Amino acid sequence: MRIHKEGIGSILLVFTFLGLLLAAIFVFSWKNVWVLTGFGLVAAYLIFQVLVFFRIPNRKILINDNGVVAPADGKIVMIEEVMVNEFLQEKRLQVSIFMNIFNVHVNWYPYGGTIVYYKYHPGDKMVAWHPKSSEKNEHAIVFIHRGEHTIGVRQIAGLIARRVVCKAKTGKQVLQGSEMGIIKLGSRLDVLLPLDAEVKVEIGQKVWGCETLLAVLK
Repeated sequence: MRIHKEGIGSILLVFTFLGLLLAAIFVFSWKNVWVLTGFGLVAAYLIFQVLVFFRIPNRKILINDNGVVAPADGKIVMIEEVMVNEFLQEKRLQVSIFMNIFNVHVNWYPYGGTIVYYKYHPGDKMVAWHPKSSEKNEHAIVFIHRGEHTIGVRQIAGLIARRVVCKAKTGKQVLQGSEMGIIKLGSRLDVLLPLDAEVKVEIGQKVWGCETLLAVLK
């Protein structure tokens, strides 16, 4: 299992905190087997969960020239028409994926092409499923163009998430399924599609980054 480099600091912080806490518990409760056992189980679970959170899974990338794949693991929480006021200035079909703290939080490009726009926005820390979080929360937005289509992707930090990391640069050529970045702790991704795109997922459906087909472009 590979660990994302952005997670190394968080993992070391967790290990340090648990180590200090274990030392304190051992000093004051070293004779209490139940306390030591309970702490050991909780610590093991926390360490496992942090490692799972920052892991980079091996994925069989779905390459589809006319398709848009899921940029993240999670659940579809929104499919609706929205007005995009940044870069495009037009209506788009927004498909939103919510990632809980148990999902892998690495993000991938859902569409291959040239990055024609990228911008990072600092912001608030609303819950990621709040309708206004797309514009109010800390987020990064990327638009990828190829042929007749331009696809938008928005990484949104949630209430717990503390940082959005995006590798995008304007003018950069990217491949479908290549790594886009990571969002640290529970968050959301919006995919902005043309209005005539044929959506292949539904509300409540679980999706897998690089492997689930979100939509087919016409």
